[in-house]
Amino acid sequence: MAWEDRTPFEVIERRTGLPEAHVIEVMRRELKPGSFRLWRKRVSGRITKHRKRFEQRDDSFE
Repeated sequence: MAWEDRTPFEVIERRTGLPEAHVIEVMRRELKPGSFRLWRKRVSGRITKHRKRFEQRDDSFE
């Protein structure tokens, strides 16, 4: 779920009980260093990975 760009960290936490910081730790431990860096770069710029940001942006289009 963490690898998927559209699954927000809030959903991951609800399903697994792991907050965002722990998900990042797991990804750092399980991925190759280069893959982790690419993943972090990708999710850091994603509004959809953070439900609050996504909802705020969605509201601004109404």
